[in-house]
Amino acid sequence: MSETAERKATYEDLLALPEHVVGEILDGELHTHPRPAPRHAHAYAVLGHSLGAPFHGGIGGPGGWWILDEPELHLGGDVLVPDLAGWRRERMPALPETAWFELAPDWVCEILSPSTAAVDRGLKLPIYAREGVPWLWLVDPDARTLEVYRLGEDRHWTLLEVLHGDAPVRQPPFDAIEFPLGRLWPPEGG
Repeated sequence: MSETAERKATYEDLLALPEHVVGEILDGELHTHPRPAPRHAHAYAVLGHSLGAPFHGGIGGPGGWWILDEPELHLGGDVLVPDLAGWRRERMPALPETAWFELAPDWVCEILSPSTAAVDRGLKLPIYAREGVPWLWLVDPDARTLEVYRLGEDRHWTLLEVLHGDAPVRQPPFDAIEFPLGRLWPPEGG
């Protein structure tokens, strides 16, 4: 085993990464991937807007949330960067002064891509469960699906729904509004 493989990754390893690379420390290992491809970026931008206006901004919805793109989460010894995360303002009345969050979100969304799906499902989901994140959404732009999960009292994920194509989305914890899932997919050839 090499010296690099034996030592645990540190925050300094993240800071040393090039700007075009997203880095995370999961179970002591440094994981990197390039910035999202256009379909991935489109899905998370549109989902952020679809939820941000009514829940973050209270425009056409109940408000009461912080909905943020790519927040850096420091949870236990892990550093994660979900595509989107949300905190109920009753749990986190103000944003932290640090560049990261130590309070686990109330909702996390990962936008799957071929290069991140195994890490998102195999490494990050157990960490979110360990930290008690109550709601998790997985969006797959290639399959055009949304998987909605709820964390059980036993700290295991329960799959509540799989939505496809242009299905109407009215799912917890954001079931106060509805929007078409197809909004997340760019038009063919677009």
